Amino acid sequence: QVQLVESGGGLVQAGDSLRLSCAASGRTFSAYGMGWFRQVPGKEREFVGGLSWSGITAFADSVKGRFSISGDNAKNTVFLQMNSLKPEDTAVYYCAARQGLGLPTSPVAYNYWGQGTRVTVSS
Repeated sequence: QVQLVESGGGLVQAGDSLRLSCAASGRTFSAYGMGWFRQVPGKEREFVGGLSWSGITAFADSVKGRFSISGDNAKNTVFLQMNSLKPEDTAVYYCAARQGLGLPTSPVAYNYWGQGTRVTVSS
């Protein structure tokens, strides 16, 4: 079992930056692929980006060049750095973990989920 706890959400203005954290506990953190997703009411949960166990990152086109992901294995924590935030980035952000290769963009490919942290970007 893996437990995930997100933090770092909040209310910011367009153009600001925010860093989300996802602290993992339970199993060996470095053996999992980590994904970040977001969801707004009435829409499906969408892939934002991910960090594979081998250190490869992937991002949705909507956030490429603005968001980055890093991990600290010693602290069992993965970070989502969000720069140049836009109002359309407003959502609840979730981190997720999966066993296996690759960084699927489908939420069903992930085994473990955090409770989410809300990000609101005002115009």
